[in-house]
Amino acid sequence: MGDDGARRVYGTDSARKPPVGKGEKLADWADGRLGLFALAKANMRKVFPDHWSFMLGEVTLYSFVVLILTGVYLTLFFEPSMQEVAYNGSYTELNGVLMSKAFESTLDISFDVRGGLLIRQIHHWAALVFITGMLVHMMRVFFTGAFRKPRELNWLFGWTLLMLGIITGLTGYSLPDDLLSGTGIRFAQGAILSIPIVGTYLSFFLFGGEFPGEDIISRLYPVHILLLPGIMLGLVTAHLILVFYHKHTQFPGPGRKERSVVGMPFLPVYLAKAGGFFFLVFGVLTVMGAVAQINPVWAFGPYRPDLVTTGAQPDWYLGFSEGLIRVMPGWEINLWGHTLVLGVFIPFSLFPLILLALGLYPFLEAWITGDKREHHILDRPRNAPVRTGLGVAWLTLYAVLLIGGGNDIVATHLHLSINVITWFVRIGVFVLPVAAFIVTKKICMGLQRRDRAKVLHGRETGTVKRLPTGEYIEVHEPLTQAELHTLTQHEQLPPYEIGREVDAGGVRRKVKRSERLRARLAKAMYGPDARIEKPTVEQYREITSGDHPH
Repeated sequence: MGDDGARRVYGTDSARKPPVGKGEKLADWADGRLGLFALAKANMRKVFPDHWSFMLGEVTLYSFVVLILTGVYLTLFFEPSMQEVAYNGSYTELNGVLMSKAFESTLDISFDVRGGLLIRQIHHWAALVFITGMLVHMMRVFFTGAFRKPRELNWLFGWTLLMLGIITGLTGYSLPDDLLSGTGIRFAQGAILSIPIVGTYLSFFLFGGEFPGEDIISRLYPVHILLLPGIMLGLVTAHLILVFYHKHTQFPGPGRKERSVVGMPFLPVYLAKAGGFFFLVFGVLTVMGAVAQINPVWAFGPYRPDLVTTGAQPDWYLGFSEGLIRVMPGWEINLWGHTLVLGVFIPFSLFPLILLALGLYPFLEAWITGDKREHHILDRPRNAPVRTGLGVAWLTLYAVLLIGGGNDIVATHLHLSINVITWFVRIGVFVLPVAAFIVTKKICMGLQRRDRAKVLHGRETGTVKRLPTGEYIEVHEPLTQAELHTLTQHEQLPPYEIGREVDAGGVRRKVKRSERLRARLAKAMYGPDARIEKPTVEQYREITSGDHPH
């Protein structure tokens, strides 16, 4: 037909097609190179379950976004330098006072930059909410068993984010170089010096010489605005990708199984809710930054090594580390001309170990149970009383040490002796977590008994009925099938056992100590003393099918 004919046919076909918009052309161009259409088709309609506790993770995520946005704004005006200058700015109370450029720029942000004080306070409040959200979100995951396979790696990502968040908070808290933050840096330097052999070298390396040196602010600055946020951003991205890949966990209920999810699609329902919730979190943080004063550096003044702020307190997430050191006896040992300050080194070592216990727990539980199956249905905390008790004990320890970290403030506000508070914390560290574990376990066992009674006898209605025999009874209302499923869907597998140690031929097999320990822990966590047997189908039918006046 020739080239002219081919062109005529092509022109005829194209004339029949409807006009293509610019947006569609751009989408086709991107899809041809990135495969976005297939990716979106597979994931945009992904189903997400709904529960109020799932918002805890969203609050954490959105607080992190607010931190990034406000932090970028603050970096435009902050000067990370310890060069000494005489202040001559809007806050006349400090005019003529010698201070570092870091503190001077912090004052300028607070009093001279339009919206600077608001952004500073939003940033600080967002940091507190971010770390609070991470801890509460992790405890929700812990109590419900959402860390089990295949989410162990995601649990480690979250735990690492919590540790990095604490360190990032410490570095950001130290940047203004005011008297309060300088006291915190001196506290950290004292803890570093307590490390045997290498403590002095580490301190000199970090501070560039004798404390406080002239380099600490300029060294903390890139760590705070680049290194730690960059790592955290990567971990947050990986965390969200794994949440999307593994699919979201869900609480037990009708239709909810290990291989099926009941909820709403990601687009448009979940995405619209998430967008609205982000602006709600941003709005609340803005209101907090506008009406609730936090970290008024002008009231503390610039840092001087010979001064300490009255009532100096770190942010809450570092309070328990300070509590460890405050209540620890001042033990020292002199060996070969070296002084080991155990009163500082031991608490300084316990700080990461207490957090490490939380991070490694999922792997300990997996080893005890030997369960290699995937779990997408959450546990009700009452059905895992030992795990729930351990979580409450950990939180109790955290709270007791937090009181120790503020023993001076507690003493002045409650008009108590600081020695009494210190001894209360010293004793409470060993007694209160154990008491919290025992009480929590008993509460969980009681709730399991109540669930069993509700399944077998129904719900109490409050209606009292008199029988022909003269007996008074309370009428019970049968539970729905959905309620019965929720109360009885959990598994109660037998705990791991060593088995027979002597075979039929009288030969004793060798049992490792680790296996004996595993069997004891399994019996303690999942044995008859740690659970109430749920009703069987036969028991339920026997009671509900008979002639029972209840």
